[in-house]
Amino acid sequence: MTSTELNLTAPLESPLPPVPEGDVLTPSQWDTLLAIADTIVPAVAISSTTSQDALSIKPSELTAAVRQIRCNLPASVAPGITQIFLAEKASSVPGFKDLVQRTFGEYMREDALKGIRVILSALDTRAGCYLFTGYTTSFHRQPVNVRQQILQNWSQSYLPQLRKLVKSLAGLCASVWAKQSTALSPVLGFPRAPVHGKPGKGFDYDFLQIPPGENEEIVDTDVVIIGSGCGGGVCAKNIAEAGHRVLVADCAYHFPPEHLPMSSTDAGIHLFYNGGADTSDDGSIAFLTGQAWGGGGTVNWSASLQTQGHVRQEWANEGLPFFTSTEYQHCLDRVCQRMGVSTKYIEHNENNRVLLEGARKMGYSHKDVPQNTGGSKHYCGYCSFGCGAAEKQGPVVSFLPDAARAGATFMEGFAADKILFEVSKGRKTAVGVQGTWTSRDQQGGVSGIPKTRRTVRINAKRVVVSCGSLQSPLLLLRSGLTNPQIGRNLHCHPATLVSATFPQEVRPWEGGILTSVSDEFSNQDLHGHGAKIEAMVMMPATFIPFQPWKGGLEFKVLASKFSRVCSHLAIVRDRDTGRVYPDPVDGRLRIQYTPSAFDRRHALEAVLGMCKIMYVMGAEEIWLAQSAVPFFQRSPDADEKLGVNDPLFQSWLAEIRKRGLPQPDTAWGTAHQMGTCRMAASEKKGVVDPTGKVWGIEGLYVADASVFPSASGVNPMVTNMAISDMISRGVARGLRVEERKEEGARL
Repeated sequence: MTSTELNLTAPLESPLPPVPEGDVLTPSQWDTLLAIADTIVPAVAISSTTSQDALSIKPSELTAAVRQIRCNLPASVAPGITQIFLAEKASSVPGFKDLVQRTFGEYMREDALKGIRVILSALDTRAGCYLFTGYTTSFHRQPVNVRQQILQNWSQSYLPQLRKLVKSLAGLCASVWAKQSTALSPVLGFPRAPVHGKPGKGFDYDFLQIPPGENEEIVDTDVVIIGSGCGGGVCAKNIAEAGHRVLVADCAYHFPPEHLPMSSTDAGIHLFYNGGADTSDDGSIAFLTGQAWGGGGTVNWSASLQTQGHVRQEWANEGLPFFTSTEYQHCLDRVCQRMGVSTKYIEHNENNRVLLEGARKMGYSHKDVPQNTGGSKHYCGYCSFGCGAAEKQGPVVSFLPDAARAGATFMEGFAADKILFEVSKGRKTAVGVQGTWTSRDQQGGVSGIPKTRRTVRINAKRVVVSCGSLQSPLLLLRSGLTNPQIGRNLHCHPATLVSATFPQEVRPWEGGILTSVSDEFSNQDLHGHGAKIEAMVMMPATFIPFQPWKGGLEFKVLASKFSRVCSHLAIVRDRDTGRVYPDPVDGRLRIQYTPSAFDRRHALEAVLGMCKIMYVMGAEEIWLAQSAVPFFQRSPDADEKLGVNDPLFQSWLAEIRKRGLPQPDTAWGTAHQMGTCRMAASEKKGVVDPTGKVWGIEGLYVADASVFPSASGVNPMVTNMAISDMISRGVARGLRVEERKEEGARL
């Protein structure tokens, strides 16, 4: 604990829109799905006979489980919570079924939902059950112990489709349970609000309101910026301060600091795209993407690393000399200065201290990660759900208020449908954007019926697309652009975990999320490709779904250890790419990406390094984000003088190296998406030119991480902002030249 410990007032609630109506599953499909959920997260009871209601275990097994869980309980937690925790099953948790209904009804792709329906239906037929389980009895009519054995068999099957199915279902059920459980937080001693810091005062935004009406509403401005995130925020500030009219329009709604940090359930729906996460087409990797006012800058982890020299040189070698120029360094320094980026005020929490000290003990490179906290210590681990202290200097706190003070206007709830063009003398010019504006409800929230929904046309001299790497290319495609590079070249820094328990309570949710990094494994091919080691965000509902499922009781015991867990990420600078594209049926986002064998090999070296860091720091138990590799248990008789040369530990590392990080067994996630509208020296190689202007189109620019020529290799916020700083200053200069020409013509 630190000397600044305070009880942060519980944030205001942020009510959710109603759960979608209609039947996403049939009653029998629900029976099967809830039976699976109650197998992943079961009630546990002593019994000599099996039951459909609880996992039956022996008295000795229960005694051992209770002992383990009670050993993990914080001192302030009453021991009686253990029985409540073990008796809780997924389907008994209030809101569990509703959140699954919302996930399936609003966020899941139709083809994926169709596949789930087919499997659930098959598991309620004699033939289907025999094919999948070896029994003719419907899955949901089996005792929990039999259901568990079936899922365990699937997880070890030689058929990758069955292993993938278990991983996906376990991840879904664990995610919903961790968000909704009434017993998990008390067991962990996890508070609803951070206990360090104090509530902050946010900027008082004034959003443009559209009156009711039947016809298209027309709004005029000089520059419309579609997206309010790290790229859009910087552009708004620079162009508005240059004296031009700016309108920032975003599909998201603003939530002031008094609503932050949100609960994990509310944040997933209000602050992230697609309810909290999307997956690639093959399910190999989860994509975490901010969709908030302020974009990813509202929910990121404060890491503020500048573009690395070898990456800048790589981009310059591609015909983009700007990246090795002094001007680009000025852009980097300018955005960092505005956010108060520094390492001066860092106070490492235990998770980051373990990374730094463990790296030191192993002789690995290591350093502090600069934070965009404006000269504040900001000892808070909840900022991935929004910053209630208003200390994290994301766009909502910094660049967008600057833009407002310079005269910029803002529109929330605007979903851009397409960019508008005019063609004159063979030149195609962007002249605005058309979309749908949806107001807040009668209470000023977003949970009720909107007061107004209107089609809006925004006329502008310049259009800046800043929707992020997943959505910017889709907007260009919806607008009729045909450059084959649009949506391709997707880089995403795929990441996987190593986690460990320690003898002492860690309370990993406290303190700065990501304040340390090791570059030891970041240049494995001598061309800048490898993996960095960084600290993982440690909110229970974010961490628990990525943990391996080996059995219901084991999973609950593992979850109960969270207050003593540290976890680190191997974040890969990926060489190999994917693409984004619109679903051919409904036009929604689709992602084609699989971590390649080349990039997985780089991750593996970092994973082995992370295991060693955990070991030398005294971890009792170490595990990977996959079920195929057993957990390492430190022997109480281990010779501490041997360190990582412990024969048992070396044998475990050898098994990891032998198995590698296979698909689909390994859990992968990404919060960094880049490159889908890449900047290039020619139209054949990219979507935008070296100034950020879309090739072949006048007046249309892209300013976000989608313009990166390749993966940045570091958390992309500062690189995104610096490139957007350059692009927006160029836009402002171009407008000024036009205005002077017009003034001269009038004279």
